[in-house]
Amino acid sequence: MRSGTANLQRRCWRSGLARGLAVCSALLVVSCQPAGILDPRGPIAAAERLILINATAIMLVVVAPVILATLVFAWWYRSSNPRAERSPEMSYEGRLEFVVWSIPALIVTLLGGVIWIGSHDLDPRAPIPANAPPLRVDVVSLDWKWLFIYPDEGVATVNTLVVPAGTPVSFRLTSATVMNSFFVPQLGSQIYTMGGMTTHLALLADEPGEYPGFSANFSGDGFAEMRFVIKAVPAGEFDRWLAQVRDTGGALGDAVYTELAKPSKAVPAMTYRSVAPNLFERIVDQTAGTSETAGAGEAWCRAVPQAGG
Repeated sequence: MRSGTANLQRRCWRSGLARGLAVCSALLVVSCQPAGILDPRGPIAAAERLILINATAIMLVVVAPVILATLVFAWWYRSSNPRAERSPEMSYEGRLEFVVWSIPALIVTLLGGVIWIGSHDLDPRAPIPANAPPLRVDVVSLDWKWLFIYPDEGVATVNTLVVPAGTPVSFRLTSATVMNSFFVPQLGSQIYTMGGMTTHLALLADEPGEYPGFSANFSGDGFAEMRFVIKAVPAGEFDRWLAQVRDTGGALGDAVYTELAKPSKAVPAMTYRSVAPNLFERIVDQTAGTSETAGAGEAWCRAVPQAGG
């Protein structure tokens, strides 16, 4: 009977090990597909991946031995092993206590140091060193779409953003509705957008390509479809795209913006050849409710239904 029980335990052990190896193999195959922060295309995302790798390595110093020890203990103290000795009367062991408390304390210290340094080095407001001056872009999160305004170029887009590769992009962000979150995993940091205030973010695409972005903060019915694409192109192609938008796009006046701001889902990419003056600032004032220019913002809101496009 004892031999039969031992054989059954061995078969269960081998079956569990085989299933575990199959799951690990599947995860390994999936992880080989480049995506998100594990496939960075800019200096900010690359630095964040390094922090993730360093933090994971530090934690594995504890996690890996614990997993190994768990497997060894489970095997050694199995019911069929007569050599395993138990010590139920042991109440204190100084060396064991030292190991149990010192290693986690060291891990927390190392993780804290990595995160502290990384958080300051990757300050979203900090400019990215580059040979070219930054491209300024104002971002407004709407229900459920993204409005991008190029204040220096005088154009705007919806759910698509074209930028020159190798040029830093300086974002100024706000929300015309509920709190939201702007995230482009392959380029870098996630940052919140909030009504009545602005947040700032600097990103850079090292090479031409299309980098998907999305809302990382639940914001209602159309949240799942609140996506956009950043297209990084060579400088010459960016200039040609800009000229094309100025020739073919519509005009983003007050009335057009009011219509755009209404809740809608799965909105296709759009471009605008011109933008109403100080639109971004007025959106901030409108949602703030209290500021020196709030009165002007409220007056604009009342006048919008009668304004032209």
